[in-house]
Amino acid sequence: MNPWSILNSDVREGLKQLPDESIQLTVTSPPYFRLRNYSGGAGEIGREGTVDEYISSLVSVFRILKDKTKQDGLLFLNLGDSYVDGQLAGIPWRVALALQEVGWVLRSDIIWHKPNAMPSSIKNRPTVDHEYVFMFSKAKQYKYNQDAIREPHVTFSENSKMRGGRAHLGKRGGTPEKGKNAGNSKLHDGRWDQAFHPKGRNKRTVWSIPLGKFRGAHFAVFPEKLVETCVLAGSDPGDLVCDPFAGSGTTGVVSLKLGRQFVGIEINSEYTKMASDRLSSVVIDGDALF
Repeated sequence: MNPWSILNSDVREGLKQLPDESIQLTVTSPPYFRLRNYSGGAGEIGREGTVDEYISSLVSVFRILKDKTKQDGLLFLNLGDSYVDGQLAGIPWRVALALQEVGWVLRSDIIWHKPNAMPSSIKNRPTVDHEYVFMFSKAKQYKYNQDAIREPHVTFSENSKMRGGRAHLGKRGGTPEKGKNAGNSKLHDGRWDQAFHPKGRNKRTVWSIPLGKFRGAHFAVFPEKLVETCVLAGSDPGDLVCDPFAGSGTTGVVSLKLGRQFVGIEINSEYTKMASDRLSSVVIDGDALF
């Protein structure tokens, strides 16, 4: 059985073809508001006349997606902002709040910091080098693999900014407290480094990940590392991962490499073929998947 499929369709019509409660995880980046013409035709999202119409279009997509998502499923939604009439539109948060209104549970806002962001010639504001990734759940209880995405501890490492470095380790009063903790000897009875989780600290909400590259596309693509973090956090091997704005297929490629199944939807036939070619060529442990 083929572990992936790509539907060349309007996103809403494509989602309606999927079984209810079949998707464990969605990782997606919809077209941004009036940033680029993806040549998807009259129904292409991102070409609306107003910001409100754009938000309404996205809400209509994710309302359907919610029905297709398992009860313990997650959605990681990447959105960048746009300037309208010289003013920042605040689109990511406006979309996030609109999705709350239709029942999605907003669990985290994540800053995707892009260390290789495109340079800008603007002179009257800072250059933008971040975007938002919102983590939504369908219900209050959901699948989340905390250990799969832990990051290295900073405390007690060479990158620590703690005054005194390791000199205080295991010493009573080694880090004398002030304020409400003053005189609390219990803070210094144990070894702090032994109390930390052996697999690393909990994932933080600022992810510094360079823009992705794919030689078949003339535009920057979803970074595989960003997708990998989301897939590991929100699914297990064998689960179905979805990208309703599949583009060049990066979410699918990462999902297959991590042993998941994948379904994508893409309105542009050229991108659909590009994604299909990429997915067909995924190789794991030296063997093609198909």
